[in-house]
Amino acid sequence: MVDAQLKEQFALFAKFGESKNDGSTITLKNADKWFKQAGVIAKKITTTDTGIAFNKFKGKTMNFDTFLKYLDELSSKMAVEEIKEKLVDCGAPGTQGATKAVKSGGVDRLTDASQYTGAHRERFDAEGRGRGREGRDDIHENSGYVGNYKGKDTYDKTH
Repeated sequence: MVDAQLKEQFALFAKFGESKNDGSTITLKNADKWFKQAGVIAKKITTTDTGIAFNKFKGKTMNFDTFLKYLDELSSKMAVEEIKEKLVDCGAPGTQGATKAVKSGGVDRLTDASQYTGAHRERFDAEGRGRGREGRDDIHENSGYVGNYKGKDTYDKTH
């Protein structure tokens, strides 16, 4: 029962962030993400321990059967059944604890485009969104006339 659920979780975490992976093999990076989300990587087991154990299997990825042997390799630090329970109970892969934008007075003040002056003010519209190239560069017309010429396009074609 636990192994069937573990295999489902294995496939989900193997695919997480890997667009070309079909879920049959997992990398060390994704295994560590899974262990961190499940709470396996803590004081008893570290990413150094997982890296050393992973490299004993001589490959960049491992299938589910090799993964079970990998868990046995980690059993010197924590019981295998305890590891499997935590891995099954952690839920689907997600980005809990991902970096969020800081909202403090200093950052808000520095990123408020309405307070910009001089040439920097031209880089943003009234809502504070950037204008892109239009705000950075002077766009020149290649019409053949000087900038303030008033009689543009008045030349008679019959001359």
